[in-house]
Order: sequence, then structure tokens, then C-alpha cells
Amino acid sequence: MKMFIVALALVACVAALPVEKDVPKILRYEYDPKPNGGYSLSVESDDGIVRNEVAELKEILDENNKPQLVLVVRGQYSYPRPDGSIETITYVADELGFRPEGASIPQAPAAARR
Repeated sequence: MKMFIVALALVACVAALPVEKDVPKILRYEYDPKPNGGYSLSVESDDGIVRNEVAELKEILDENNKPQLVLVVRGQYSYPRPDGSIETITYVADELGFRPEGASIPQAPAAARR
């Protein structure tokens, strides 16, 4: 009887393990670091997601007119939508923040963008 309870407990433990979903496989990964801190990155997975970006250092003046280095990242990513079309988002990230653009990203009225 003890063996049956141990076996039943083992089955219950195995049944409680999380089921692993399909994890996308990386088809292409290219990362090229630059000596000055910038880089280029390109990634593609088998589920149709593609990402490309380039980063470079830029010198800006802070509020005290002191030079500061900022990493400026420009890139894009795309992914298949449920309807089969491809959504592409382009972006810039710098001292002004992250600024994405794409068909699914709402745009502020023209007067608010000035």
C-alpha cells in the first residue's frame, strides 16, 4: 500500500509541473560591440520576430553646460500579427526618451507635437 501512495504522489508531482510552451528558436543573432560603447544588434527568430538596432555615443550638454555622454539607440522590430500581416515599429531612444513609431502606435494631434 505504501508503494501505491508513493507512486501516486510521484504522479501528482509530475502532473503539477508547468507545461513548457513552444519557445521560439533564434535563427540569427549578430552582436557587434564598438570600442566606444556603441553596438549593432540583429536578431531573428523562427516565429517571425526580427529586431535590428544600432547604438552610438553622443555628447550633449547638461543643464549646467557640462558635457555628458548619451547612448543613442535607433532601430526597428517587426512581428507577425494574428491576421498574418507584419507589424513594424521603428524607434529612437536617447536623451529625450523612447520614441516609437508604427501603424499601431497612436499619434498625438499635430498641434501637440510642436
